[in-house]
Amino acid sequence: MAKFRLLVCVPLAALAFMTPIGGLSAALAASCTSSPRAGVDWTECRKRNLILTRSTLTDAKLVDTDLSATDLRGSNMDGADLTKANLLRTYLDDSTLVGADLTKAVGYRTHFEAADLTDAILEKSEMNRANFAKATLRGTDFSKAELGRALFVGADIESANFALANLARADFREARISQGTDFSQAFVYRTRMEGVDLSGTQGLTQQQVDLACGDGKTVLPDGLTAPSGWPCEEE
Repeated sequence: MAKFRLLVCVPLAALAFMTPIGGLSAALAASCTSSPRAGVDWTECRKRNLILTRSTLTDAKLVDTDLSATDLRGSNMDGADLTKANLLRTYLDDSTLVGADLTKAVGYRTHFEAADLTDAILEKSEMNRANFAKATLRGTDFSKAELGRALFVGADIESANFALANLARADFREARISQGTDFSQAFVYRTRMEGVDLSGTQGLTQQQVDLACGDGKTVLPDGLTAPSGWPCEEE
């Protein structure tokens, strides 16, 4: 009996889905070499210890991206997705991150000084000792975030959400905290509130106030009183 061979023509485009795993990884890695631009996809890329000042990264995909120690000062990162990004000692001073998503981002001593984080999401982020001094924090979501010893000195805070956040020894001195900022169940052990007007905040309880640090110029919400332990000693 005659034998016939069946020849199948495979379009070249389809071969991209049939490459070995190594080849596929190389193709994915190629996106990590892309220059900074709006909408760039650096998902899971290693972009650490770089100088990327004044970059345009609007709507960039930076999910699980390692940006540790990278200098991004003065950059536009509005709408960027930084979910689970590594921001250890990253410099974001004077940058705009309006509407950016930093959910579960990890940072330590990350620099956000004078940055605009309006409507940004930092839920469950780890930002211990981060510097938010003079930052714009309007509608910013810090719920369940780790913010131990973070600096908020001189920050512009309005309708921000600190519910269930760890703010132990964070510093809010000279911050302007406007209406609607929520401190419900936040841990405010020795949080520096000297001279801060807290009258428009929500969620603060007497137990929290007793743990925090204020002085005679601290303005508390109605129904709360300054504890006898104020002012706290400097550490």
